[in-house]
Amino acid sequence: MNFKNDDLYIIIDQEGNMQSIDTIYLTYKNQLYRFIFRYSNDRQFSIDVVQDTFEKLIRKKHYYTSEKGSFKTYLFQIAYNTMMTKLKRRRKFAILLPFLAPDRFSTIAVEEKMSVQKAVQTLPEGQRAVIVLRYYHDLPQKEIAEVLGIPIGTVKSRLHHALKNLKDDLGVDKDG
Repeated sequence: MNFKNDDLYIIIDQEGNMQSIDTIYLTYKNQLYRFIFRYSNDRQFSIDVVQDTFEKLIRKKHYYTSEKGSFKTYLFQIAYNTMMTKLKRRRKFAILLPFLAPDRFSTIAVEEKMSVQKAVQTLPEGQRAVIVLRYYHDLPQKEIAEVLGIPIGTVKSRLHHALKNLKDDLGVDKDG
């Protein structure tokens, strides 16, 4: 479920209505969990980041305005920043594992999915982040830029280089 009027829920929540926080939590917790889990492959870490994300949202709810973009983008930005802070603290970048292929590729053989996973795992962190947000979470480039706090040109460049690197690693023809 996605709200067409996220701003209404945030405005209501800024008034102190905890039911709207519950509604937002129930709507977005699974999406955030999948995003974090595909990045870290650590269930407990993912649960912790989702929990911390909503705690930060409650503390910082007054910072959100519709001029900053969609609520989903704002929430994913909090989650991404929380995850990166925790990862830096833990100094465990080496254990990051990639996401599984999106559902639309479910007919791809398991071996091919594993090859894609390994190839994505080898991408630099910045390229891996844009691939996860673009191809798993279907975020447009503008929202990826907002989530990661980088210019849209950087998003385009990272996507281009990530796809080139993946094609090279997987031995895919330039036309394929």
